[in-house]
Amino acid sequence: MIKLYKILFLNTMIMGTLITISSYSWFSMWMGLEINLLSFIPLLSSTKNMYASEASLKYFITQAMASLILLLSVILMLMSSEFITPMVNLSFQTMLNSALMMKLGAAPFHFWFPEVMEGLNWMNCSILLTWQKIAPFILIMNSKSSSMFMFTVILTSLIVSTILSFNQVSLRKIMTFSSINHIAWMLAASMSNNSVWLVYFVIYVIITVNLTFMFNQSKLFFLSQMPMFMNSNKNIKLSLMINFLSLGGLPPFLGFLSKWFVINSMILDNMTLLSLALIMLTLIMLFIYVRMLMTAIIFSYSEPKLIQTKFNQTTSFTINFLTVFSLISCTIMFNFF
Repeated sequence: MIKLYKILFLNTMIMGTLITISSYSWFSMWMGLEINLLSFIPLLSSTKNMYASEASLKYFITQAMASLILLLSVILMLMSSEFITPMVNLSFQTMLNSALMMKLGAAPFHFWFPEVMEGLNWMNCSILLTWQKIAPFILIMNSKSSSMFMFTVILTSLIVSTILSFNQVSLRKIMTFSSINHIAWMLAASMSNNSVWLVYFVIYVIITVNLTFMFNQSKLFFLSQMPMFMNSNKNIKLSLMINFLSLGGLPPFLGFLSKWFVINSMILDNMTLLSLALIMLTLIMLFIYVRMLMTAIIFSYSEPKLIQTKFNQTTSFTINFLTVFSLISCTIMFNFF
């Protein structure tokens, strides 16, 4: 049962993000971020999970620190110039973007992200992986950061996410490092074309919500639980395989469409080396996803009859339809534009 105060805070969290992305001044953008932060903290509380209060405290401290740096950099820029323009001091601009990257969870400002994710349930993880990224991304696109800073963050996010994903047994941490990898792609998309960023973000949200929903329904938290649950229900097995391969950007799944757009846009903008780095390092992430599914694909298991997974046939069909047929339908649709 959803508690009434959670509905209230969910609404104010959405309102905070909308205030941020529709503001004209940096002060009102900062205010929207604070409303969003203070609304999300009560949503993290849970009586069933003893780590939720620790995770919410870590999240609050890091986000408050990022907000403080953001406000300080805006004040310093306004002191040096009456308007915040691309001609302001580069160090202040870098400070502003570093604060936004910390709010986003991009490497090397990702120190809080895996620890907070590890203490949350799957519904809160879903919000943190999707909705909480909207406002920082919009502000990063508005702030016009330097290309060198963006290249550094993109490459660091790619390298950190691929290295730290190895030897992980927690599904929440794997989803965290997967998110950091996708942040690199989305930052690259925002450098070339905002429309491409929007398409990538929407597709990323669809796939992530599908996966977190399935993990929540199946009560999966660790890799060791996956083979048994995947073989207890063929629908779960098919859905997890399709969505993980889609998250890795393998054709003919939906995740390939967004990566295709980003690569095409970057090559048109003469960012060939960066697009090559994105492709090569994402292949390692794809290997990690395939390794997670490998035991269920290769080994033969007897299907247990006692495990009852609350997984609706209609829901499973909808999820699989979205991730498999969306690429075909989008390709046909775009031919008419």
